[in-house]
Amino acid sequence: MSAEIVLKTIKEKQIEWVDFRFVDLSGRAHHITLPAKEVNEETFVNGVAFDGSSIPGFRGIEESDMVMMPDHGSVFVDPFTAHPTLNVFCDIYTPDGDRYERDPRSIAVRAEEYLKQSGVGTAAFFAPESEFFIFDDVRFESGMNKTYYSVDSEEAAWNTGRSEEGGNLGYKVPVKGGYVPVAPTDKQQDIRSEMCRLLEEAGIRVERHHHEVATSGQAEINFRFDTLLKTADNLMVYKYIVHNTAAQFGKTATFMPKPLFGDNGSGMHVHQSIFNGDTPLFYDKGAYANLSEIALNYIGGILYHAPAIIAFTNPSTNSFKRLVPGFEAPVNLVYSKGNRSAAVRIPVAAVTPKGCRIEFRTPDSTANPYLAFSAMLMAGLDGIKNKIDPVKLGYGPFDKNIYELSDEEKATIRSVPGSLDEALSALENDYEFLTQGGVFTKAFIDNFVELKRAEARAVAVRVHPYEFGLYYDL
Repeated sequence: MSAEIVLKTIKEKQIEWVDFRFVDLSGRAHHITLPAKEVNEETFVNGVAFDGSSIPGFRGIEESDMVMMPDHGSVFVDPFTAHPTLNVFCDIYTPDGDRYERDPRSIAVRAEEYLKQSGVGTAAFFAPESEFFIFDDVRFESGMNKTYYSVDSEEAAWNTGRSEEGGNLGYKVPVKGGYVPVAPTDKQQDIRSEMCRLLEEAGIRVERHHHEVATSGQAEINFRFDTLLKTADNLMVYKYIVHNTAAQFGKTATFMPKPLFGDNGSGMHVHQSIFNGDTPLFYDKGAYANLSEIALNYIGGILYHAPAIIAFTNPSTNSFKRLVPGFEAPVNLVYSKGNRSAAVRIPVAAVTPKGCRIEFRTPDSTANPYLAFSAMLMAGLDGIKNKIDPVKLGYGPFDKNIYELSDEEKATIRSVPGSLDEALSALENDYEFLTQGGVFTKAFIDNFVELKRAEARAVAVRVHPYEFGLYYDL
């Protein structure tokens, strides 16, 4: 879509406002809105100025001027505004006209360019399965003398005895009992369907939706795969629509990985493959799971570099409350066909040559998709470049239920880092594969680590309510 077509769209759809958006290091979207009458072809040449010093991890106040350059290929009509509004994703530039090296979207662009320059293929395709919770009420506070959180849902297992509903009608979702029940146990069919309708209107092809395993409104909507950059854009639209549709229904949605203790958390399993033109490169009929040597080397790169890339795919302290054994969490750094206890799974049901792909199950949706997808691609390409063999390194294939192995057998399997700090240390010790082709820079990685370590410290120094039960009477 050219700038000319965008301007034509503004006229045809009687758009009143144009919303220019960019994404910060943590994956949060920010926006500045212009009257549509002020948007013209020069806007797509000169961009929209903003203050970079007000965005965490961007620039100091002495060099705060930055420019959003709209990508005319990433527009959608906002379904939630009272006045017709067109949303446009942007890349970030300095006033000198250079791409800003800390712009996550620009990193995704460079990753796609590096793939083509590598000679391996022409496009990498990604498809995230981003899970979330829908709550009726959420409250939290962290102060000097008080720290707590509280979430609630009409379908939650803890509400079987609740009387505040004006008569409890039952049909609550048991703990770990929420996988694809029908109504009236599944009370969120209509809200998920509305989310899907709006995603389709925004140009995102929806494949299916369903209730997930956990109680209290865990959900999943799957949308069609696309190239790295386009899928990252689509995931930002997906989260925007999920959040705002929930609000319209008087509810609240969160992609936080582990909002509930004692039940499954929300992950973001990421399917990925590489094509050379129209030719899929991951398929070899008759091999294990029909995987080609290129696919195996890609898996080898993902698993070898997993501790480092997890700093980008699971970049929150809460991520590591999900990554614990026993909750379908893929904490084991091995690969397998169809085995959901492995970090890398190869789907084998009804898979065609073009559908042959690998699924990295460890990530969650606190990840900035531009950074996470780029880090995974760079790890996989490093595996291809250096012919990293996952079999020789002991990463599988592993077709047993890992959670049922003996302690001796489990001791031979590498696990994911146990905390955000551990993942950040792994990134500091293993980052060169990310800097190939200038995709990531060492300065960017250092800045990202500093930003995330500050988050980890902020959580670590705060008093936890459970500590009162452990220590108050000592």
